[in-house]
Amino acid sequence: MSRLLTLLLLPLSWLYAGVAAVRNWLYDTGFWQSTAAAVPLLNVGNLRVGGTGKTPHVAWLTQQLLDQGQHPAILSRGYGRQTRGFRRATSADTAASIGDEPWQHLHGFGGRVPVVVDEDRRHGLAELAAQAPEVTAVVLDDAYQHRRVRPELNVLLTELARPFWLDYVLPAGRLRESRRGARRADVIVVTKCPVTLPAAARQQATARALRYARPGVPVLFSSYEYGAPQPVFATTNQPPGPDQPVVVLTGIAQPEPLLAELRRRGHPIAAHHRFADHHAFTAAELRQVGAAVPAGAVIITTEKDAARLREPALHTSAASLPLFYVPIRVAFLADGAARLQALLTPLLTPRAVA
Repeated sequence: MSRLLTLLLLPLSWLYAGVAAVRNWLYDTGFWQSTAAAVPLLNVGNLRVGGTGKTPHVAWLTQQLLDQGQHPAILSRGYGRQTRGFRRATSADTAASIGDEPWQHLHGFGGRVPVVVDEDRRHGLAELAAQAPEVTAVVLDDAYQHRRVRPELNVLLTELARPFWLDYVLPAGRLRESRRGARRADVIVVTKCPVTLPAAARQQATARALRYARPGVPVLFSSYEYGAPQPVFATTNQPPGPDQPVVVLTGIAQPEPLLAELRRRGHPIAAHHRFADHHAFTAAELRQVGAAVPAGAVIITTEKDAARLREPALHTSAASLPLFYVPIRVAFLADGAARLQALLTPLLTPRAVA
């Protein structure tokens, strides 16, 4: 967006921010009630629309709970699904019925972790407690602005390349509320950092973040670790070699880190078919992509996109393609993992509903 257009849109942003501020004030003063739960709620969210890395950070947090002997569950809105209301994910579900991110969590944890979706997180928590009383902690996916529930730990994510402290509220920028919303964070994680990010750069980012957060809130830094390409379907095709050209297919908000990783691995990028975040692929689109794949190239997509590409209606078109996804996981820089684990430990005790 040009600077001139940003300036022209700022009055609308101030109006949007004002409405959000009044709403937050009503919750902060107790006029509108936030409900706690019988088990700790750990929220992973952000201030802006678009991808900041919530899905892999939710997975990281959930794995930490499993490693500590907890019985976690994941509660998501299920953005992009074709159903409504409460739904507990099963092996019969697809990305269309529960959303691509919940589907990814369901299969990523092999069914060991209950995954539920509900637009109304308060209702979702009540249904989850009734159906899965063994759950000892719930990870909320993208509930930072969902003030009807009160988490014990609010993890605020922000991208290094697009930090909230340099952004504006919609429509002039991408923020859902003003930068002051960072005061609700118990920890801030600056995501998608290079592993070589210098200490001086981390200190500078920390100082900028703490201008809006509460004093003493930890500011951590994370990066992505990319795994070897995996076939989306059972296939005899071999994963791409180091110098093999690739066609990239994405329907996520920020595909740039994947493109950078593929270039780092030496893959010439023959084409990039870029669609909007949570895009519902069609068979016609996949046929067009497949027809344009150069000889000797394979198609690379993301793990989240692979969830939507596995829709039964797409199987005929997609299964014949040389289609691979690149798995990712979160890695924290410096002592970030230990500091976040230290925040978790005192929270993991049962308590009464407030």
